[in-house]
Amino acid sequence: MNLDQYLPALLFILVGVAIGIAPQAIGYILGPNKPDDAKNSPYECGFEAFEDARMKFDVRYYLVAILFILFDLETAFLFPWAVALKELGLFGFLIGLEFVAVLTIGFVYMWKKGALDWE
Repeated sequence: MNLDQYLPALLFILVGVAIGIAPQAIGYILGPNKPDDAKNSPYECGFEAFEDARMKFDVRYYLVAILFILFDLETAFLFPWAVALKELGLFGFLIGLEFVAVLTIGFVYMWKKGALDWE
């Protein structure tokens, strides 16, 4: 068995690992590392990052996060619809309006129920 056949695959793996690790290593070595209270404070996480893992937290944060993902994914479906709108014709346009109406009704319902309120 000739090992020269495996040289391109080995080089591919080595270059891939180097491209993945080198920027991180360079950033770690050359980048400033001056942590302070502002950098260590919770940012969009809802609770302190350096406390007990079994601490109580507000479930409303996760409700808002799930609703954001839900509505974000639903609006992502509008992009392919908008691209193909000319080929879909009037029927496709009406179906898209129905989708937007259901999305709006769901958003207004969540708003009225107070799911988006943060105290």
